[in-house]
Amino acid sequence: MKNWDIRDERGKCSVDEDREDAEFVCRTVGVPLYEVDFVKQYWNEVFSDLVKDYENGVTPNPDILCNRHIKFNHFVHHAETKLGADAIATGHYARTSAGYDLDRIDPDVGVSLLCAKDEEKDQTFFLSQIPQWALQKSIFPLGDLLKHQVKEIATEAGMERIARKKESMGICFIGSRNFHSFIEEYIEPKEGNFLDVETGAVVGTHKGSHYWTLGQRCHLPGFRAAYFVCEIRPDTQDILVAPGTGHPALFTDSFLSGPGHWIQGPPNAANPDSAFHAQFRFQHRHRLIACSGVGNDAGGYSISLERPMRAVTPGQYAVFYRDNTCLGSARIVQLGQTLFDRNVKDTVVFPKDLS
Repeated sequence: MKNWDIRDERGKCSVDEDREDAEFVCRTVGVPLYEVDFVKQYWNEVFSDLVKDYENGVTPNPDILCNRHIKFNHFVHHAETKLGADAIATGHYARTSAGYDLDRIDPDVGVSLLCAKDEEKDQTFFLSQIPQWALQKSIFPLGDLLKHQVKEIATEAGMERIARKKESMGICFIGSRNFHSFIEEYIEPKEGNFLDVETGAVVGTHKGSHYWTLGQRCHLPGFRAAYFVCEIRPDTQDILVAPGTGHPALFTDSFLSGPGHWIQGPPNAANPDSAFHAQFRFQHRHRLIACSGVGNDAGGYSISLERPMRAVTPGQYAVFYRDNTCLGSARIVQLGQTLFDRNVKDTVVFPKDLS
């Protein structure tokens, strides 16, 4: 599946390497290789929105959007209509309540998206926006396996070079470039100031708010404490920064979200006016923490966390879990008060696996 077609500055396109690997796997296993081009769909439904988000001072998650719009929409339709497939199987570390018994699914009840056996590799976070109809046509063979078992199976099947490949990290279409050099090809630089959140003083300048995200270190020279982004104001290009990675201005315990995408129905479906209780994360590797949510007049949710979290970021997705089940997700649109807004003066000490 080809979603991107621009080569990096070294003249190498990762799609070419991916295709070679796919050809090798298909030859080894003895199955045919089919190719499909979704470059236009990816541009229109994922990448264009990504650029708009950065221009508006929010940080998108293209991996979640790619799964929602491309892999579990266009790709499933292609497999059904062009290849005559009844279902798809993917390499995501996830499970469903149906497993391989897709014929027994009750469409009115649907299936649940369950966490993988390998907690370190679980990818339900990235699947939290896929539609129920596509989930009913999906199989996740790796969901009951640990990563080392998958590598052992691949090696025994003659695919050791694939099993030994370094895992890809980061945004796939950026390639070997750093983010700044990539995004400036699509958004014109706009100079702005870094402002100290405590004093309002200008402590540095930058080339555009679209280069930055909440919690990011600014590397401003000449100051005793390192500065970190705590608020982005795209209209003025001002970026508020806080001295110290544990500064109270970086922490909040509430936010507003957009409408929820619930994989198997809203968690408070029995009483829509009541609050729901679940566990939450907004980054893939964060430890889950308890939260509650209640619908608001804007059609989204007001979310309260059991404790403050660092750098909760508008544009990212709040993903909700209960009893090893991914309930779905909602996009973070506005943060509540920070601890600094509440006049909390002390530096916050937080575990690395939380923030």
